[in-house]
Amino acid sequence: MRAVLSIIFTFLSLAPSASAQAAGRQLFTVQTSGGSVAVESFGNDVNGPRPAVIILSGSRGFGSPAYDEIGKTFEAAGLDAYLVHALSPADLKAIASAGSAHARIAYYATRQSDWIAAVRGVVSYLSAPPRHAGKVAVLGISLGAQIASAASANRADIGALVLVDGGFPDGYLQPVHSLPPLLLIWGREDQTFPLSGGRKLRQMAQDLGGPASLDVYEGAHGFFLKSGTPQSGAAHKSAASFFLSQLSK
Repeated sequence: MRAVLSIIFTFLSLAPSASAQAAGRQLFTVQTSGGSVAVESFGNDVNGPRPAVIILSGSRGFGSPAYDEIGKTFEAAGLDAYLVHALSPADLKAIASAGSAHARIAYYATRQSDWIAAVRGVVSYLSAPPRHAGKVAVLGISLGAQIASAASANRADIGALVLVDGGFPDGYLQPVHSLPPLLLIWGREDQTFPLSGGRKLRQMAQDLGGPASLDVYEGAHGFFLKSGTPQSGAAHKSAASFFLSQLSK
């Protein structure tokens, strides 16, 4: 266990997500059935527990400064935001060196169940007293959206779900009986996960009987992480507003 934690902390100390743009984040670990998961918060504890949102990164991890912008937007809106490192340092290295989209997708398939278990473990940790003691919301981006959708299906302890440029994993076969209230955020020019997939996912959620909406922004895949752009800023605020509307009920 100490060796695992040492690797996690070493990685975080070297990765861009722990550099100057990540000042103010607080790192802790959550013990789940699959092992330790590193989590970064934005230092909101001084305000007492507020509605909690966990954020799942794309395949490049939390290196983009946009994650700090998202965290600050959520914090200003009255939400506690947590960056959940479901992808381990070994995962990020394997994905970066996969060499092709086919190889990356094959790797994802071998790790999806562990990533899903990690997310569910963190949700259980945050939703239990004396922390937030209520439902937790989930935001997933690209690969993180695939993990988030699968982790949130058929769960009563997840109060809202935002998926950005991504949906259920390829070949996902588990039955889906329910989804949390859902907001889909999509780039109109997305070629990695075309907008048609977002429309199908919205229809699926509506057919299950839950509220679901689709916000479309100008931009390609990854627009949500383009730091400082009007489109990304508007999308971040839309996600925060949606979470507040659902978690305050």
